[in-house]
Amino acid sequence: MKIHIQDFSGHPFQAQLSRALAARGHTVEHSYASQYVSGKGALERRAGDPAALSFLPLTASQPMIKYSIPARLRFERSYVKSLAGAVVRSRPDVVVLTNVPLMTLSAVRKILARHGIPVILWHQDLFSVAMAKELHKQLPKPVARLLAAVLRRREKTIVERVAAVVPIDRTFVTEYQRWGIHRPGIHVVPNWAPLDEIKPVQRDNIWSRRNGLRPGAFQLVYSGTLGRKHNPLLLLDLLDATKARGLDVELTVVSQGEGADMVAEAATGRSDVRVLPFQPAADLPAVLGSADALVAILEPLAGTFSVPSKVLSYLAAGRPVLGLMPEGNAASRDLVEAGGFVGSPDEVGVELAADWVKSLAGDPSELDRLSEQSRNLAEARFDIGPIAAEFEHIAFLAAERQSSDAGEFAAKSVR
Repeated sequence: MKIHIQDFSGHPFQAQLSRALAARGHTVEHSYASQYVSGKGALERRAGDPAALSFLPLTASQPMIKYSIPARLRFERSYVKSLAGAVVRSRPDVVVLTNVPLMTLSAVRKILARHGIPVILWHQDLFSVAMAKELHKQLPKPVARLLAAVLRRREKTIVERVAAVVPIDRTFVTEYQRWGIHRPGIHVVPNWAPLDEIKPVQRDNIWSRRNGLRPGAFQLVYSGTLGRKHNPLLLLDLLDATKARGLDVELTVVSQGEGADMVAEAATGRSDVRVLPFQPAADLPAVLGSADALVAILEPLAGTFSVPSKVLSYLAAGRPVLGLMPEGNAASRDLVEAGGFVGSPDEVGVELAADWVKSLAGDPSELDRLSEQSRNLAEARFDIGPIAAEFEHIAFLAAERQSSDAGEFAAKSVR
């Protein structure tokens, strides 16, 4: 089977899936948006990769300006041409779309339907919920409500009309039901992290020494996107709360963009805070391994539409994880199972988190135990073999649906 996987973000575990599917005998083309700034996976061919695997960076003709609605729409329209053109030229048996912005996703789905190419939506975020929040920040309420309803209908239509849907948590299925969607072809597959790429390493390593992390200090590390579904300054609140308890603590933030800039500006002149850009994929184990505790944050509303995959990378790295996020989020449940800390993303949660850090800092054996527990959970859940087999099965089902009912399916899809 010929499979095209478009992961707009270029994250590590999607690239691992492409490698695993190619190793199972499929021809896999993996594309991503070159203009999207994030922590990237291994997006180039490596020694030992199957010959049938290729990577394709896609560049739109318009720049990506993330938080300007007009500029973002111009970018998305131009990215439609890049993505749809690449897929149509390669003529895959099935295409998997994940992390693709909503307007681009809607347009590309229609184009591919006209060409008879079945689409699997690998649903990482409920885009319309997140975008509605942003609209209410930037536009008058009546206009924001109207546009939010349009976006909700657009996302609902996509979920209804693709060949298959792969949501990452059962909560997505509950939301589909609220939208009035009751359809076959929905397959819940939780996210994971690539165990072969993210392994536990020594805390004092070449990367930590190169970047000045003091071995004697307790190291809090945040690595990943810091967008508007986060409150970046919670990281500094956490650092200050732990220091108020008499601990020698440092904070390292590995990120880029608006949130990272906020932290850097607020921490100007502080020697206990460092803000670094995204690091090469090969350095990720050392980045995460340099921490005594890894930190994740997520705002309350975001908990309804986002499951931070960075938490899964944290578990794979074998370190205790501290989450300031809604308790009902899927990642929060993972943290609790791994023995990590989950607190509300507010002052109360920060104070409780600081107490947890203090208890860890005073008990090295407990720190080691939680590190081992995190990695054990990751190893129990993140075996790429069964995951790739499940995606392979979904791909065959999507292709069969297209071939068995092509006329009716295509007619419905382009409406």
